[in-house]
Amino acid sequence: MDLAALLLSRLQFAFTVSFHIIFPSFTIGLAAWLTVLEALYLATGRPAYCTVFEFWLKIFGVAFGLGVVSGVVLAFEFGTNWSELARMSGPVQGPLLSYETFTAFFLEASFFGILLFGRSRVPPWFYQFSTAMVALGTTLSAFWIMVNNSWMQAPVGYATVDGQFVPTDWAAIIFSPVVWVRFPHMLLASYLTGASSVAATGAWYHLRGEYHAEARIMLRMGLSLAAVLVPAQLFFGHLVGDYVHEKQPVKFAAIEGRWHDEQPASEVLLALPDEAAETDRYAISVRILGSLIASMSFDSKEVGLTDFPPRDRPPVVITFFAFRTMVGCGLLMLFLAWYGSYLSAKRRIEGKRWMLWAIFLGFPLPWIAILTGWFTAEVGRQPWTVYGVLRTADAMTPFLTAREATISLVIFCTVYSFIFAFGVFYIYELLRAGPSGRLVEPPVDAVPNRPMSVVHHRATSTVPAGD
Repeated sequence: MDLAALLLSRLQFAFTVSFHIIFPSFTIGLAAWLTVLEALYLATGRPAYCTVFEFWLKIFGVAFGLGVVSGVVLAFEFGTNWSELARMSGPVQGPLLSYETFTAFFLEASFFGILLFGRSRVPPWFYQFSTAMVALGTTLSAFWIMVNNSWMQAPVGYATVDGQFVPTDWAAIIFSPVVWVRFPHMLLASYLTGASSVAATGAWYHLRGEYHAEARIMLRMGLSLAAVLVPAQLFFGHLVGDYVHEKQPVKFAAIEGRWHDEQPASEVLLALPDEAAETDRYAISVRILGSLIASMSFDSKEVGLTDFPPRDRPPVVITFFAFRTMVGCGLLMLFLAWYGSYLSAKRRIEGKRWMLWAIFLGFPLPWIAILTGWFTAEVGRQPWTVYGVLRTADAMTPFLTAREATISLVIFCTVYSFIFAFGVFYIYELLRAGPSGRLVEPPVDAVPNRPMSVVHHRATSTVPAGD
């Protein structure tokens, strides 16, 4: 086995999946929010809701397309770089990916065109239904991916037959307790990404003095949603930690930066882990708190990394700092959401420019949290691809050379960088243009009991939105 090829293959997959996850995590939350916006428009008849919907629909379409393009290559990498993983786990992972196609992709492909081009061609109720189906499709896609990844994190419901992992209990695989804490955790992260982006855009327009009615909707709805979602996310994050503590104790020890058994255990808030010396340098810790967080006990014994052979330990530095970055982003989002919602409820937020700047500049926080959360989960799982049964080194394609891995890595980095630059530039142009322009509305007789002023309007920032 070529160790250089193994490292390069891991870097390539890490790069492509990290790039890809940016877009689904945004579109999952945005699709759900578009469904809510369309429902509010139908219920209230306020033109600004439709204006904001059409504006974010354009951004959703671009991000959705970039997510599809960037995700296609991941499936090919299983064959080019990780063929042993595909061969051994194909009986489990193949059907799960097929379920994603038959459910999520079917809904998205069926209703996405209606969402983009069908407002004037279908009844309002069916347009609302189509919006909801696209949102459901993106959610189902996340669900099947999380089932697949959770099986790799905690494999259940299978037997090893002729060197392959053969499913014996699909119910155990799909309804694994690990899935049902990790899937909500990922879903809430996506909703937070959408909410933070919407709120940041509203703050940006307030700072620029543009599109006041639409900016007020974006800011208040985004902050209100985030204020509810962040505490829920922290709760499910704790549940994810419970599963890691139970099923992946070496990952938990790496997250905590705990090298030796402790009873009661301290919580290391910040340190510089030294893997060679098996110690934490410059550690800032709180006694007993580690036992309380890990086991809800004041005197539990918590295992350290030295309980495990060095070859079975994950890279400690990456796991340790990635987790703390994720938590730090979550706490910052909690402050922005709660204080921002308070100011919004008091109708004082438009006058707090420093807070508007904080909300605007805080838009990367959920993306950083998602990426560092995935780094914690995936790097912390090493040296296993399927935890406890298939090592990453054994999952790589046999005879893959470092030269081949280097060429593919350079190509992917180049192409993805171009895609990212194009996508960011185009989305920025849409944001800069703002929620303006004439909307395409259904005929008057297709909207029963709708005032004429609602059906025929020009969607500009001068239209009152209400609160």
